Amino acid sequence: MTKFRAACVQMRSSDDMAANIADASALIRDAAGQGAHYIQTPENTCLMAPDGGAKFDLTFDEANDPALPAFRALAEELGVWLHIGSLAIKVGPDKVANRAFVIDPQGAIAAHYDKIHLFDVQLANGEDYKESATVAPGDKLSTVELPWGKLGVSICYDLRFPHLYRSFGKAGCSFIAIPAAFTKTTGEAHWHVLQRARAIENGAFVISAAQGGRHANGRQTYGHSLIIDPWGEILAEGGTEPGVVIADIDPAEVAAVRGRIPALSHDRPYS
Repeated sequence: MTKFRAACVQMRSSDDMAANIADASALIRDAAGQGAHYIQTPENTCLMAPDGGAKFDLTFDEANDPALPAFRALAEELGVWLHIGSLAIKVGPDKVANRAFVIDPQGAIAAHYDKIHLFDVQLANGEDYKESATVAPGDKLSTVELPWGKLGVSICYDLRFPHLYRSFGKAGCSFIAIPAAFTKTTGEAHWHVLQRARAIENGAFVISAAQGGRHANGRQTYGHSLIIDPWGEILAEGGTEPGVVIADIDPAEVAAVRGRIPALSHDRPYS
């Protein structure tokens, strides 16, 4: 297994899909120019609209979504693995899927994943979120074989459900993706510790591109895109501004860490 360079594209997306596609594409080109082989964008890459009808009116089904062909063409042009953290894809008369896409260097969709755990939360400061009002949950684990090992695909609020990530570890994933649009409030409290925990528990690299800053709709996201090694050390981190976060990945570190602490083989049944 050879080393490779991973990049997180950190964004501050709005409800203007064309502008978001342009912004994401420019940052993806920047990452590729810095030698990245695998590039990940955040959750809600092309749409950070308020929940409800306004958001639904701006979405398309997969066949007609304008972002997906643009990103597929870009992956092929740049010759990179391009992981779009999520797009809102219309799947019914009143629901979208929060869907991630992993695109190979030939522009083909190698894997997709519909977010399983939906963010229905009322925070103490009055922030109120009900993702399930417009989003249909997924129900399938998603992994994909990259040239350097297997990647487990998840999205944002999934981070709080460790059994999902144990499934990735048991499935032989060396890398875990957690693109996100974490709120500023919850990010300040929990983002780093949960990200590091998922890496440590499974002896895997964690790569998490994030939304950051105050969005046009008033929502504030935490940013701090992270790339973490299997020992839980942070290799690279963003701030709150849009940009690119880069780290070199040595897949051999996964086997080394799992050899030192073989917790994945020590699970026992209980009742």
